[in-house]
Amino acid sequence: MKKPNFVFIMTDTQGVNMVESYAKKGLMTPNLDKLASDGIKFNRAYTTCPLCTPARSALFTGNYGNFNGAWANHLAIGDNIKTMGQRFRDGGYKTAYTGKWHLDAHDYYGSGICPDGWDNEYWYDGRNHMNLLSQNEKKLWREQLNSLTDLKENSIKSEWTWGHQVSNRAIDFLSKQDGQEDPFLLVVSYDEPHGPFTCPSEYVESFEEFEYDIGDGAFDSLEGKPQLQKDWAVHAGVSERNKKVKKPMYFGCNSFVDNEIGRVLKAIDQHAKDNTIIIFTSDHGDMMSAHGLKGKGPVMYEEITHIPLLIKFPDRGSFCQENNTLVSHVDILPTMLELADLDIPDIFAGKSLVSTLKEEEKRSVFIEFNRFEVDHDGLNGFHPIRCIVKGDYKLSINLLDDVDELYDLKNDSAELINLILDENFSDIRDAMLDELIDYFYKQRDPMRGPCWEKRPWNNKAKLGFKGGVFRPRPKDGYAPSILNYFTGEEVKSATFKVDA
Repeated sequence: MKKPNFVFIMTDTQGVNMVESYAKKGLMTPNLDKLASDGIKFNRAYTTCPLCTPARSALFTGNYGNFNGAWANHLAIGDNIKTMGQRFRDGGYKTAYTGKWHLDAHDYYGSGICPDGWDNEYWYDGRNHMNLLSQNEKKLWREQLNSLTDLKENSIKSEWTWGHQVSNRAIDFLSKQDGQEDPFLLVVSYDEPHGPFTCPSEYVESFEEFEYDIGDGAFDSLEGKPQLQKDWAVHAGVSERNKKVKKPMYFGCNSFVDNEIGRVLKAIDQHAKDNTIIIFTSDHGDMMSAHGLKGKGPVMYEEITHIPLLIKFPDRGSFCQENNTLVSHVDILPTMLELADLDIPDIFAGKSLVSTLKEEEKRSVFIEFNRFEVDHDGLNGFHPIRCIVKGDYKLSINLLDDVDELYDLKNDSAELINLILDENFSDIRDAMLDELIDYFYKQRDPMRGPCWEKRPWNNKAKLGFKGGVFRPRPKDGYAPSILNYFTGEEVKSATFKVDA
């Protein structure tokens, strides 16, 4: 039986509130909407971290940034961590990647060097795009296109954008797959709708008078919330709280990237329709002035953690159209490997979603934050957070703050009321903390320890200074077996007790 092809499409800074089939706000994303209607729409998918590099690292390794090395922007995946490209190439697939990478620890644009596991012919990170621009064009793209007027005066066309060039390379790859026997994996990674929102003026013009309703989160006083959020709100400078905001450049670029995705979807229909699985997601969202905050950073609000996930099969069969299972970035790679009939190694933090495609499951998802970027002293600095979403509730432990957070997502979807000290919810809170602690011990989170349990509202901890469990690195399908430090013999169990 022929293995399926995969086209993995992703964007940057596009939460569910920026895709019309989720948001229902008039956002003009017809191609993603059609993908949602033709495929499976996961309604409760979450990022592993509301930040580019850690989120991307999880998508392409199946493990959280705290484990794979890329726990902040501009940190690289460890050399001993295998990526999606390497696993699929070694499984007999042609593997091509075009677009933003942001995983080589170089800078925002990348080094221009194709990593192991991908075909160099199609590699086109930000550095490759920059190298084709003149100095004046670079300045124009990054500094001077800040309004509809700027776009019009400079006659910006689709062909000039990074996104369009990424689509061109994806289409070129797909056109060469007609009649080929070997299965393929193509990743198409757009920087858009991330700023500076470069796109043809007609897309922005459509949103000049558009008012986006950000909901009740606009009026969050941040009472009973962590001090860092209050400091961030001051820095964000949202002087007037308003439910509706105008951001025509962002919304226009959001619609523009949907059009570029449509070009790739059309090429799939032309060249590889019958045996190709299409997956779409994004790394994180944007706060959009909700809670008085802008951009992304060390908070776990829905605006930046709740992301789209769409999967389209050549034949949907008995799969449900909408799925309410809680799922995560780390679940995507094991899902793809199972669909390709390739081994899923023990090392993955995620779990394949194949079993959920026909029947929804009760799961929890886990989200982290550590630091915004290693290049910046500021941007909130080191601020570790661990979060669990379970059922209708979300618990966030803000390690360096005295205030943690618990929200009832069903009855308080805007996350205005922090229930962390409400005794009516203490059983829910404590059970979620136990599950969170157990999970990141199991996943070998390098920051695990009793400090996460000893909170102002909880003075119990499972571990003291000594003792506990030794957790050897799980098998990854490549490296030799782990040797026991104490005996030098091969470790055969996932954990074993130690006294010190």
